[in-house]
Amino acid sequence: MTGTLVLAGTPIGDIADAPPRLAEELARADVVAAEDTRRLRRLTQALGVTPKGRVVSYFEGNESARTPELVDELLGGARVLLVTDAGMPSVSDPGYRLVAAAVERDIRVTAVPGPSAVLTALALSGLPVDRFCFEGFLPRKAGERLSRLREVAGERRTLVYFEAPHRLDDTLAAMAEVFGADRRAAVCRELTKTYEEVRRGPLAELARWAAEGVRGEITVVVEGAPEAGPEELDAEELVRRVRVREEAGERRKEAIAAVAVEAGVPKRVVFDAVVAAKRAGE
Repeated sequence: MTGTLVLAGTPIGDIADAPPRLAEELARADVVAAEDTRRLRRLTQALGVTPKGRVVSYFEGNESARTPELVDELLGGARVLLVTDAGMPSVSDPGYRLVAAAVERDIRVTAVPGPSAVLTALALSGLPVDRFCFEGFLPRKAGERLSRLREVAGERRTLVYFEAPHRLDDTLAAMAEVFGADRRAAVCRELTKTYEEVRRGPLAELARWAAEGVRGEITVVVEGAPEAGPEELDAEELVRRVRVREEAGERRKEAIAAVAVEAGVPKRVVFDAVVAAKRAGE
């Protein structure tokens, strides 16, 4: 019989948030694959548990090479526990490759639910939570970051991002540029930790605050795009949106179609606005 892969959520801050089953699985597993074995040692000491199984590292640098080894263990009947530094494995953390490989071979995969920075930030943000998108980390390069943001400029669901503290001000400024300075957002810092802070406000205001320097683990929640009707977007704004998409690499035909969907107007209306703007500039 094949074994079982267990994905275990770990505390994102307060160790008291660890689910009881986490200690049980740590003590029971034949193999414990950890993103950082030193952090795992601190976690097991805090929980008062000693893993009986073999402990191996499983992080971005060795994920591709180690996945086949862990699959062999699973095929041999082992119970493999996967833990990352904080939160749920595979959510912006190592794990997806192993889960996909296990599923492909009909190996059972289960989970120990645990704390989630995404859901915690959503709940604390004060923004709509009935529909949301998790976008993970944005690209580090400014141009790529702007391009990625433009892809979701018309997204009406609430958006959730992870970000490094030293890039937060640039990211918020880019969001203000693409989404609009007045778009509501919340910056959630050090969730469940001693210095937890949730700063809410318009993107431009949050960008100015972040420029002073921010520390800690960061999750950013951004309000979705407002519904727009034909009367809310004039020709100049339609043309601007098409140009933004063209600068991001889209062909004009595709950009016009996308803007028409965002604005809730026929493609012909956007096309005519673009043609008129071109003639006015000649």
